[in-house]
Amino acid sequence: MSADGLVSAAASPEEQAFEAGLRPRTLTEFVGQRKVREQLSIMLEGAQARGRPPDHVLLSGPPGLGKTSLAMIIAEELAVPLRMTSGPAIERAGDLVAILTALSPGEVLFLDEIHRIARPAEELLYAAMEDFRVDVILGKGPGATAIPLDVAPFTLVGATTRSGLLTGPLRDRFGFTAHLDFYAPDELVRVLTRSASLLGVSLTEDGAAEVAGRSRGTPRIANRLLRRVRDYAEVRADGVVTRDVARAALRIYDVDGLGLDRLDRAVLEALVGRFGGGPVGLTTLAVSVGEEPETVEDVAEPFLLRAGLLIRTSRGRVATPAAFEHLGLEPIVEPLARSQALLFPDTGLLPEGGLRSEGGLLPEGGLRSDEG
Repeated sequence: MSADGLVSAAASPEEQAFEAGLRPRTLTEFVGQRKVREQLSIMLEGAQARGRPPDHVLLSGPPGLGKTSLAMIIAEELAVPLRMTSGPAIERAGDLVAILTALSPGEVLFLDEIHRIARPAEELLYAAMEDFRVDVILGKGPGATAIPLDVAPFTLVGATTRSGLLTGPLRDRFGFTAHLDFYAPDELVRVLTRSASLLGVSLTEDGAAEVAGRSRGTPRIANRLLRRVRDYAEVRADGVVTRDVARAALRIYDVDGLGLDRLDRAVLEALVGRFGGGPVGLTTLAVSVGEEPETVEDVAEPFLLRAGLLIRTSRGRVATPAAFEHLGLEPIVEPLARSQALLFPDTGLLPEGGLRSEGGLLPEGGLRSDEG
């Protein structure tokens, strides 16, 4: 993985395989998300007492917060098999029928990125979730025949990073929904301490705090940074990850104290240095840093917005005073105030309508005839 992707919450296939060894096995081992853990624990214990599969579960939230881990834990707590697939992999209704009819009683089906499932498959999933059956259509036109197939009772665990894209009928069929929030620094320290013990890394308390502070509130990023810091400690230090070692290692990988990487800082520096803090349009900003607009909007902006370094306005992107401070600069002009300045200085046209004259603000329609 390149340095630019070091603080990306997305996981590569290689990293997914590596994460398998660090995932918690039970709810008691799972760090963070206290309310979600408690709610899941009650639901699972109730289902086990009744001897029936629990309600279908929908987990939403940004990537890297533990949705897949929770799906694995649900299957582990119920002592049933887990089958994993993803929405993009189900392109036709027949793909879903093959999966559902092969499920064993009580099995947990994990459907990642469920909002990207094909619409015909989604409509077939409705009956499977409610009535545990699917209707297979044979033939076309007037001669088509629907053959009902029973499906063994199962629990669907759906995960999505964009819950707003889920259709209402699909969302309503989940008996339990939960949103995973970003982690606090102290929770990430606990995640790092646990991962360090599994990886055999000597990690001091201040070293864990330093890595946690640069992890964007995401366990996946924290574990990734821990591995890079471990490499530095073993190659250029005595093998112990202290605060100074962590700082030196992450400096090499261009991850600063807030967790900003090369792209994040390039966007901020362009916005502040070239455009005086904005407002500036997304396309112009992307061209100035040599990236596609989609890359800037989807990769860099979410964390810059959450960190309070950038805001979106109707006229473009604007740097906040915190962005100037983070770059070690004094704000030249308050960008938000500037966004209310003249739209066309040569004409005096104001954004709220009207004209500025020596005597003050003229009405948008100009002078009335009786005013000369």
